[in-house]
Amino acid sequence: MPFQHWVKCLFVVLAALIAGPNLYAASAQPAPQNKITMIVAFAPGGFADAMARLVAQGLSDRLHQTVIVENHAGGGGNIAAGLVARAEPDGATLLATTTALAINETLFPNKQFSASDLKTVAMIASSPEALATSANGPAGSLPDFIKAMNGKVINFGSAGVGTGSHIQAEYFFKFLAKVPAQHIPFQGGAPAVNAAIAGQIDLLAATLGGSVATQMQAGGKLKGLAIAADKRAAVVPHVPTYAEQGFPAFAASSWVGIFAPAKIDPQILATLNSAINDIVKSQDVQAKLVAVGYDPMTGSQAEVDAFFRDEVGRWGKMVKALNLSIN
Repeated sequence: MPFQHWVKCLFVVLAALIAGPNLYAASAQPAPQNKITMIVAFAPGGFADAMARLVAQGLSDRLHQTVIVENHAGGGGNIAAGLVARAEPDGATLLATTTALAINETLFPNKQFSASDLKTVAMIASSPEALATSANGPAGSLPDFIKAMNGKVINFGSAGVGTGSHIQAEYFFKFLAKVPAQHIPFQGGAPAVNAAIAGQIDLLAATLGGSVATQMQAGGKLKGLAIAADKRAAVVPHVPTYAEQGFPAFAASSWVGIFAPAKIDPQILATLNSAINDIVKSQDVQAKLVAVGYDPMTGSQAEVDAFFRDEVGRWGKMVKALNLSIN
C-alpha cells in the first residue's frame, strides 16, 4: 500500500474513533477563546500531518472550538516552528512537529528562534529508528551484516540529511560499531525504502512506524536488522534491539508532539494537555497506533516538557559528535 494512502486511511479510521459526543466540558477549564490554528511543520500526507488532523478533530469535539490545520513545510520544520514561536501566546496557535524540532536546536545554529521560545503541550506518538536491508540479503543480524561487509564502506540511505534516521545511523556506525559508512540521502522516505528493497543501497535507516514496519513483517520486502529501542516492537517482534546485539544503551526514536508559544497561560496549557491526552488514551486509538509500529504517548505538561528537553540534549550530543551543521 502506498505510504500516503496508508496515512490517509489511518487518519480516517482514527478520526472516526474520536468523533461524536463526549463529556469534556470546555467550561470546566480555561481554554483558547479564539479559533485554534494547528500549524504542521511538514507537507500534507505524512504521519505528522495525520496526527495533527487527528488532534485537531479531537480538540474541536472536546473544547467545542473551531480548529483548522495549516501546513507550513520547509526549513526542516523550522519555518512552522518559527511562526508559532512568534505567535500570540493565547493558545490559538499551536505547532504539530516531530523530532526535527529537538534535532534542529543544534543542527541549525543560526535559526531565528530557540526551543526555549516554545512550550511542550503534549506528545502523541513515537516510533523507534531502525536499520533494514533487502529481504534477499544474506545477513540475518546486524553483527552478521557488519561481518559480511568485511570492512567495506556501508552505503546507508535515509529520507535526507539531518533527519533523525540519518543522524542515529551515522552515529552508530562511527562511534559504536566503528565501521566505515557513507550516507546516501534521498528526497523522502519512500525513495529510500524502494532503493533498499531493490538492493541499490546496503542498508536503510528509517523510522520503524508505517510502511517500513509493514515491509519488515513476514512476507515483506525488507529484513529488519535492529531497532533503536529498549525493547522489541510488538509490530515486528522478530527484530532485535541494538542492545541485544552487543550495542547497549543506544535508543533513538521519532515522535510527533504539539507545542505552543512559551508564554502561553499555564491554565490554557493544562486544558490543551488534558484534552490531547484524552484523545490519545482512547483504547481504539492506541491499538491502531501500535498496530503500525507507533507507541502512544501521554503525560502531564511537566512530564512531556521534560521529555522534550531531554531529547534536545540527546540529539544535540549526536549532532555535535558528528560535527553536523546547516546554516
